[in-house]
Amino acid sequence: MKRTIMIPALIVAAGVATAGGFAVAKQAGGTENDAIVELAKAKITLNQAVSAAQAQAGGKAAKAELEGENGAVVFEVEVVTADNKVFDVKVDANDGKVLSSKEDQADRGDKEDHED
Repeated sequence: MKRTIMIPALIVAAGVATAGGFAVAKQAGGTENDAIVELAKAKITLNQAVSAAQAQAGGKAAKAELEGENGAVVFEVEVVTADNKVFDVKVDANDGKVLSSKEDQADRGDKEDHED
């Protein structure tokens, strides 16, 4: 009889400990995940940003990311052209306007582009 009571008690204790760990982890971070906060601020979709970037650079998107930048939210899209040039295009996440487009020199093969 003691064993049948002991197992549910251990399960409840493990659940309480896990929930407490999650609560502490959330408090330690102080805020929600940045991606959730940034996505809530964006008024256009990722697809709309990619379309704007591709039209600007005249190529195909290889990578896209939503970032907070100086209090604003922008989509950073890497676009590869037919002649294998890579452009970093920034698109305003509020209105879809292209903020900047510049060739990414590091991705042209001249230098290696590594993220650590």
